[in-house]
Amino acid sequence: MRTPLPMVGRRTRRILVAIVALIVLIAVGSWVVSAWTDWLWFREVSYTSVFATNLRTKLALFAVFGVAAAVWLGGNIQLAYRLRPKVRPHSPEQQNLDRYRSAVTPRMRLIVAAVAIVTGLITGLSARGEWAQWLLFRNAQRFGTGDPQFGTDIGFYVFKYPFYRYLIGVGFTLVFLALVAVLLTYWLYGGVRLSGRGDRITNAARLHLSILVALFVVLKAVAYFLDQCGLLLGHTSTTGTDGAGYTAINALLPAKQILAWIALVVAVAVLVFSNAVARNLIWPGVSLALLAIAAVTIGGIYPGMVSTFTVKPNIPAKEGKYIQRSITATRAAYGIQDIGGGVYPASNTTPDAKLAADRNTVPNVRLLDPAKVPATFTQLQQVRGFYDFGDKLNVDRYTVDGRTQDYVVGVRQLDSSRLSGAQRTWQNRHAVFTHGYGFVAAPADTTCADGQPSFVSGSLGDTKKEATQGDCYSGPSKLDVRQPRIYYSDKLTDFAIVGKTGGADREYDRPGAGGANAPELQNTYDGSGGVPVGSYGRRLLYALDFHDSNFLLASDYFNADSKLLYVRDPRARVEKVAPFLTVDGDPYPAVVGGRVQWILDCYTTSSTYPYSQRTDLQSATSDSQTGSGTAAQDRRSINYIRNSVKATVDAYTGKVTLYQFDRTDPVLKAWNAAYGGILKTTIPADLAAHFRYPEDLFKVQRDTLNRYHITDPQAFNKQDNLWETPKDPTRSGGHKQPPYYVVAQFPQQNEPTFQLTAALTSRNRNNLAAILSAYYDSSGRPKLAVTELPGNSNFLGPNQVQSKMQNQEGIQNNLALGDSKTSSLDYGNLLTLPVADGLLYVEPVYIKGKNVPYPLLKTVLVGYGSQVGYGPDLKSAITNMTSSSTSTAPPGDDGSDAGGETGTSPDIDAAVRAIDKALADLSAARKADDYTAEGKALAELKKATKQYEDAKKAAKATASPGAGTTPSPGAKTPSPEAKTTPSPGS
Repeated sequence: MRTPLPMVGRRTRRILVAIVALIVLIAVGSWVVSAWTDWLWFREVSYTSVFATNLRTKLALFAVFGVAAAVWLGGNIQLAYRLRPKVRPHSPEQQNLDRYRSAVTPRMRLIVAAVAIVTGLITGLSARGEWAQWLLFRNAQRFGTGDPQFGTDIGFYVFKYPFYRYLIGVGFTLVFLALVAVLLTYWLYGGVRLSGRGDRITNAARLHLSILVALFVVLKAVAYFLDQCGLLLGHTSTTGTDGAGYTAINALLPAKQILAWIALVVAVAVLVFSNAVARNLIWPGVSLALLAIAAVTIGGIYPGMVSTFTVKPNIPAKEGKYIQRSITATRAAYGIQDIGGGVYPASNTTPDAKLAADRNTVPNVRLLDPAKVPATFTQLQQVRGFYDFGDKLNVDRYTVDGRTQDYVVGVRQLDSSRLSGAQRTWQNRHAVFTHGYGFVAAPADTTCADGQPSFVSGSLGDTKKEATQGDCYSGPSKLDVRQPRIYYSDKLTDFAIVGKTGGADREYDRPGAGGANAPELQNTYDGSGGVPVGSYGRRLLYALDFHDSNFLLASDYFNADSKLLYVRDPRARVEKVAPFLTVDGDPYPAVVGGRVQWILDCYTTSSTYPYSQRTDLQSATSDSQTGSGTAAQDRRSINYIRNSVKATVDAYTGKVTLYQFDRTDPVLKAWNAAYGGILKTTIPADLAAHFRYPEDLFKVQRDTLNRYHITDPQAFNKQDNLWETPKDPTRSGGHKQPPYYVVAQFPQQNEPTFQLTAALTSRNRNNLAAILSAYYDSSGRPKLAVTELPGNSNFLGPNQVQSKMQNQEGIQNNLALGDSKTSSLDYGNLLTLPVADGLLYVEPVYIKGKNVPYPLLKTVLVGYGSQVGYGPDLKSAITNMTSSSTSTAPPGDDGSDAGGETGTSPDIDAAVRAIDKALADLSAARKADDYTAEGKALAELKKATKQYEDAKKAAKATASPGAGTTPSPGAKTPSPEAKTTPSPGS
């Protein structure tokens, strides 16, 4: 006896319906609340067109694909149900199905509707995720360059090809689902039988199923045609390049063409043999089997044989043409096709007067490492415990006192995680401690006497503190910062409720001037940023969106003028406004027109540029500083990138502005067309003056050039001149060395330039191979240049130089003094600079003492050729290195222009003795932790260094032209062994 199907009572059905309705209501309500608040936010930043375009596109794709999928699948099931046999054959199989038929038939419409709706929802959600690709497809642009195989414009691959692939994938899925659903329906109602006598399939079922099978095969034929273009996006394993190689073009391409036509023939054969000729499924099955065999043979075995027996024995001859395609496409896609530079012989290996006299690079060498001194900025400029400067500062250039140079800059941000005790109440976090205050800057090439940054901006008016800092602070700001309040920064993760009507100011602004007993200053936000939340309805809306009942309960903190500030991280703000852009991981603040603006570099990318090498964006942009002040990029593959947009976020109002930086980029043109022209084309000159070459783009280009600096296919195939990014010698963990911003004059540059640089070493060797630099020329156009070292030379790379400087006997002894129980060392950025026909290496060393728990610059290490030196500042370090070199040079080979000054004279000897004494006193003071004696010794060392330089100049001036003087046997000359290097406290 069959067990009857359980019946659901009316009460239970009502409860289930109520539960389902509640779930739907919550889901829809949550979506409505989120969409509504998003609309308000986009209206605040004046980018409602972005919100509207995205919402309209997603809804349209969801509706079109969802409805189409639902109608398609539901219609096929309904058609199969209508074409079911009116009289079912009697057989044990059919008797077993009676029970299921009796359960399904009364509910057939409900089942069909449920299946169709679920399929439609899934398909619609999938299509909704393709909104970006659809916008590019609809607004496709021409690149003006054809692919090297078919001559098709690159725009087809970037804009159209991905969406076509998606359509094919959806088509395969829906046809397969329909085939399965229809087959089950016919089987359930006897249209298809697995056993029994006679014809096991009805004519209607045969026709319906054969049409679906033929449609599937037709889609396969279309896929084969599309695959021909997809070959240009593939990978060639024999050469390790992307794009179609010899095997793909000469074996796979013809195979795809043949298989496409075979598939079309098979589709026709399925229809004809199933319904007109044989009227059975045997011959259609044979046709499908032949298609599968052809796919394996023509599309798999034959190309494999060509690769094994034709290509691999003679790769250079067979693949050379296709390697050249990859080189050309890759260099174009990554913007490195017009790279400048040349071979730099670096013939000078002895530090001499020419190095000391350099006025273009040496005076501008950056000694403050923005990744090392944030703690120093925080300790010296923090003022209150809840202020912070982040994990990494930035480098920018300003004109102060008539001199333009680079500065290490940061903003005094409010970090809510630093609030403690009673400060952590909801009211304090969201309505009192709402913002930071101040733009702090210090020259990058100098420090004051005790190794602290010499600040020129950021004062909070604490005159007592400024008096104790002496020459470490300039007093009133030398930068024109008219609005120093910071309401938007990466540390401001909490929302803020600001604005008021009447009454006293409530927001904490900054400490008052006049000492510890001075009253704290308060402020009320009057900027244009923020979403109005003065009404009860708005408060209810955001209480639902933020899941925070205090929007309703803390009524004392709301009034008619209240505003809500949220999404306050500049990077997140730009990503929300422009989701089609990839934002650089290192936004930086700048003072523009008296206001603090966050500047962000934004990229357009693609992964379907034919023949271009693919790069993992996260891997290429990661280095030793990623995650410590520099955000990591998402892990995704790209093979095209442009810095097409410069974005700004006002630190006070939160206003986001997008500037079109690259007007030739077709990808940006497509996005701009999609959103109705949201980009500004005119960039203010005072803003453009602070643009710098973007770091993440530079890192991607650097990694690409490690291989694609080779432009000859045969040399490329040999891969015996590859480069690599060296490991950071200053940090453990084996991470890549980050690039550095410097002001320097590189070879083939006419003046000192603010540029981003990186050293490159030979693959599997530590020797320096090249120096990559990137900058903007006088017209604002980006430039890349490679300063390549001669291939037959063995110049020291960063890790080799680091080891040499640390293990030099005199330096090693004095570094050991700073690395003790009471202090520790921290090595700053190691710069590699082409100077005076040689290579200058500069590395600042910081010390953190037990009583001074933040890094202070105490020693500068330098290297040039085979010589190294050290000193409390760059000038002293170069003097130390030059004097050591001169003392061992033969007469007339000291590097002086006249050739007559030998480096020895009574005055020089006296200066050397003074330097030795000062260094000895400095070491003794370090060992005793006597900061007073240390300061005195530093002053004496500075005085002795100047005495030494004056003596050298005097000796050179009095020397006879062309005549050398031989050092007397008793003359004392400085040497690394004779000197006691200042510990990193020097």
